Amino acid sequence: MSEETGNKISVYPLLMVNFIGTMGISLVLPFLIFLVERFGGNALIYGILSSMYPFFQLIGSPLLGKWSDTYGRKKVLFVSQAGTLFSWILFFIALFVPIIILVNVNSGPLGTFMLTVPLLILFIARALDGLTGGNVAVANAYIADISTDNDRSKNFGKLSVSTNLGFIVGPALAGILSVTVYGEALPVLAAILIALAGTLMVAFYIPETRNYRTDTGQVDSNSHPIAVNNSGEDHKRGLRYVWNMGNLRLMFIIYFLIFLGFSTFYTSFPVHAADYLQWSIAELGFFFSFLSIVLVIVEGPVLSYVSKRSRDSTMIIGGSFILGLNFVVLAFGGTFFTYVAAVLLALGNGLMWPSIQSMLARLAGKDDQGLVQGISGSVTSFAGIFGLIGGGLIYELAGRWSFLITAAIIGCVFILSMRLRSFDGSGSSSASE
Repeated sequence: MSEETGNKISVYPLLMVNFIGTMGISLVLPFLIFLVERFGGNALIYGILSSMYPFFQLIGSPLLGKWSDTYGRKKVLFVSQAGTLFSWILFFIALFVPIIILVNVNSGPLGTFMLTVPLLILFIARALDGLTGGNVAVANAYIADISTDNDRSKNFGKLSVSTNLGFIVGPALAGILSVTVYGEALPVLAAILIALAGTLMVAFYIPETRNYRTDTGQVDSNSHPIAVNNSGEDHKRGLRYVWNMGNLRLMFIIYFLIFLGFSTFYTSFPVHAADYLQWSIAELGFFFSFLSIVLVIVEGPVLSYVSKRSRDSTMIIGGSFILGLNFVVLAFGGTFFTYVAAVLLALGNGLMWPSIQSMLARLAGKDDQGLVQGISGSVTSFAGIFGLIGGGLIYELAGRWSFLITAAIIGCVFILSMRLRSFDGSGSSSASE
């Protein structure tokens, strides 16, 4: 909770910004694989393009997270949103650039593809968005700033709900807009306007929570905390400092494995839907909307009910088991099994992910939220680089059976999460060894 105003800061403006951002991203998701193929790429190129965001986020996220501890969450969120806006403008330009072939590849292991000018612009756009893509890490730190031990898991659940509401509206809107005579141009234009709205929301409706430390114990004549600038201290902290916070090492390993699994899924599934299931853009958009609706239900009333009766570690263990089972079912193929898997994915991830975020925020402590969340963003980006590239390549080789590899990765999360029970309930004070 910020002491800047003496009042509890509402979480809802941040939730609205998060909803706007994810809606913009998900507008492009259903047709990106089709766009890549039209510009000359294949599943491998699609995976590499998808990996551009996490690769550059690997560089930008820890810096932006650390800066948010020093200079404030609001400023860094604004920079992130502005970067997203400019990247969508570049994406829009790529749609109207002539398809000029730069490289033509015909290789057995890599497949057949062309590197063209519009594809190159898409790569630049995704790289820029990744470099300024610290918004997730800073949003997590923001939630931690304004949450207490009693409502932290619930607030992270609300953040996930706002994300999934964006993924409900975005793909559905993309399916409607993409069937017009304007093709992909209209959804991308909508993404630009949505990114602009998010930037304005941050500028005018998001209050600052982190300009100064107010936990020094010093008070003024009115019993209000005296703010002390801690920028010099924060600049001395980095990866080694966080890595020495013992329990966080296990959390980072779990983070890495979760995002490695999901990255392989998010690369291979659109290819699976287009080639094996023969789905159209509208059908793929409907699937993602259905998945997000179930996630909203799980992360809303279901999570609220379960979190009052279960520890974070219990929900992580149970959720990871269900999540791994989803990928086993998905390997059977067919539309029916795909939708059964979607329900399992929503249930498993909906119980597991907010609980992991809550535990990480609690172990990080109140002084290093931006730094820890930024480094966790780098961990997930590192996993995304391997998963997004590897997912496309593995699907090219193994088809739908590649989902069993994803199931095995999440199985490792299930095994490691058993250890979380030993320090669940411990605060940040016990995080350091």
